[in-house]
Amino acid sequence: MLSYQKKKKYASLFTDQFLKKQRGKHMGLLTRMETVFKSKMNKVLNKMEDPRETLDYSYEKQLELLQNVKRGIAEVTTSKKRLQLQRAKLIQNNEKLEKQARDAVAADREDLARLALERKAALQQQVDGIDREIVELEKQEEKLVSSEKRLSTKVEIFRTKKESIKAQYSAAEAQVKINESVTGIGEEMADVGLALERAENKTEEMKARAEAIDELMEAGTLEDLTGSKDDIERELAKISAQTSVESELAKLKAEAGKEPEKEKTGEEKKEV
Repeated sequence: MLSYQKKKKYASLFTDQFLKKQRGKHMGLLTRMETVFKSKMNKVLNKMEDPRETLDYSYEKQLELLQNVKRGIAEVTTSKKRLQLQRAKLIQNNEKLEKQARDAVAADREDLARLALERKAALQQQVDGIDREIVELEKQEEKLVSSEKRLSTKVEIFRTKKESIKAQYSAAEAQVKINESVTGIGEEMADVGLALERAENKTEEMKARAEAIDELMEAGTLEDLTGSKDDIERELAKISAQTSVESELAKLKAEAGKEPEKEKTGEEKKEV
């Protein structure tokens, strides 16, 4: 028989395998649900998306990027101008210190002359550092200006193409609506067509009902409660109408030169 430790080990292995399978099933189900959800959302978004609005939005984003580049150029140029002003001030101080050194030498004050020259040297180091920074800023400025020109050209090309695509889309959309209206496959025209069909069906039904009631009234099955004629009067009216028809027919035959056929006598019948 298996020991308690082995049983515990086997049970643990079985539990781990079972949990792994369950996790795998759940992960597969979640992945499938995620795929279905994404496909549904993509379909909804495609139906909601208007290419013209998307193009306008993209154009606005490009304009924002172009504005950021121009703003960067302005900031770099401002920093360069600030350094140039600072450099000019240092140059003025250097010139002042040089003059002080000359005056000190003329006054036999070598110590003052040395102090002035030391300060001038320190300021010159600052000037050299500023010159290097100005050179770097000028390089950045040149790159940004070049990028701004390229981006401006791309934005203008995009704007022209965007307007062309929007015009084509609007024309195609209008043509589709016209064709749907003509063929009746559009939703609105389909509703109109169904309403027209229902109206025609109801009209035919009412006409058939009216004719059926007329036939029943003529046959005497239904009585005209609003009329004053009884059954005898209706029959006499029918006979009168029939006599009028026969008289009119005989008149037409006479005008056409066709004599009505005479009734044969008894002798003629014998001879035959």
